[in-house]
Amino acid sequence: MATTTCSAAELTPLLGFAANATAAADYICNRFTAADDQFTNTTFAINNTYLLFSAYLVFAMQLGFAMLCAGSVRAKNTMNIMLTNVLDAAAGGISYYIFGFAFAFGGPSNGFIGKHNFGLKSIPSEVYDYSFFLYQWAFAIAAAGITSGSIAERTQFVAYLIYSSFLTGFVYPIVSHWVWSSDGWASASKTSGSLLFGSGAIDFAGSGVVHMVGGIAGLWGALIEGPRLGRFDRSGRSVALRGHSSSLVVLGTFLLWFGWYGFNPGSFITISKSYNTSDAFYGQWSAVGRTAVTTTLAGCTAGLTTLFSKRLLVGHWNVTDVCNGLLGGLAAITSGCAVVEPWAAIVCGFVAAWVLIGFNKLAEKLKYDDPLEAAQLHGGCGAWGLLFTGLFAKKQYVHEVYATGRPYGLLMGGGGKLFAAQIIQILVIIGWVSATMGPLFYVLKKLKLLRVSKEDEMAGMDMTRHGGFAYVYHDEDGSSHPPPGFMMRRIEPSATSPTPNNGSTTNVV
Repeated sequence: MATTTCSAAELTPLLGFAANATAAADYICNRFTAADDQFTNTTFAINNTYLLFSAYLVFAMQLGFAMLCAGSVRAKNTMNIMLTNVLDAAAGGISYYIFGFAFAFGGPSNGFIGKHNFGLKSIPSEVYDYSFFLYQWAFAIAAAGITSGSIAERTQFVAYLIYSSFLTGFVYPIVSHWVWSSDGWASASKTSGSLLFGSGAIDFAGSGVVHMVGGIAGLWGALIEGPRLGRFDRSGRSVALRGHSSSLVVLGTFLLWFGWYGFNPGSFITISKSYNTSDAFYGQWSAVGRTAVTTTLAGCTAGLTTLFSKRLLVGHWNVTDVCNGLLGGLAAITSGCAVVEPWAAIVCGFVAAWVLIGFNKLAEKLKYDDPLEAAQLHGGCGAWGLLFTGLFAKKQYVHEVYATGRPYGLLMGGGGKLFAAQIIQILVIIGWVSATMGPLFYVLKKLKLLRVSKEDEMAGMDMTRHGGFAYVYHDEDGSSHPPPGFMMRRIEPSATSPTPNNGSTTNVV
């Protein structure tokens, strides 16, 4: 951080021939230096507090993931999916502490992998403080949470433990090193050596690093496991296995949306920074606010586009589809949120909604089963977000956030270098995650550690693996076994009796 210095030798002549001019100059400089140190300390405190608050917001997204996952699965697997979300945070915390942070940000290192700061050795330092580790850990477990949704309702608990530790401790950190570390070969923040296409790949908050990594990992897990029992009938037609609670889906969506304000604006890491413009009111604090606005507009546009598009396609208004569409817009804008205009965020959200709808149609045709649409949403919309940034990144914002003279968006007159770097990032993420997570899931399958038995899957893992149901309920497919005694049930009017108590009961899910 730049500081202003005071030299008594330079100040003494300015005091003229006053008595004790040298002593006066020393006194003035000492007081000036003390005040300057206080301002410097205050700036560090402000920036660390800002980063810690952002880390808390991103960590709160885990609760959003848990609620979204719970509402999107059938009631008989609620405890299972909730436990896996807790596991993502707990196992991810240990693995990221021991290995992950060092692999991601352990500089100085090579362009492929970090090699210092294992177990947070030498932290805090002039470069990183503990707040930075906490923030990056919250990102790492978000990637693992995405993957858990793709393989929900049929995966053994031990498989979650193994893949979550491997993803957060090795696979994800390598990608974040490539793109976010000052040593990474694809990083737009690289401080030495040549940049990729003279630009580096701009993935400001993780459309590729977080969302694509989690989505592609989930894609391989779901492909290797195969669809849930009953997801497709004998003729190959799709059968909807709907989640049991739209209320939890909406709650999870709003929690994730709230956490995204730490995810995207928080990725500036600092807030107290001037851009040295003629406008004293304009600085990084303004860019933080703009990033929150672009994040909001992309999510809103994607949600509304999904609402009306699905109404035209299927004939009804579906709150779950709207929630997924909104999250797709948020995942897409995450890459370019800091370097695009608010109007461009609307374009991003509109296209993201159709990307998600298109990938869902493709998944159905290919008989691919993802209970939370995680691969389509995070993988597909994340890839679109990277391309979007290469098209719409604004010159002024790229130069403020990264460095002057950098290439910017193709459609904004900046040439194709940034767009080419974005394509390279998409390809290497797909390749890296496929080369690491694909074999891992395949080995787990061969060792019979991946999928639960047919009997356990039909009965529900809450009863067979976790000691009981999350609710007292009766499932639609009749495969659950509610315990005897009082059970809540929904009452509907009977055509033969005006008395509600004599009405017919229907399944409660």
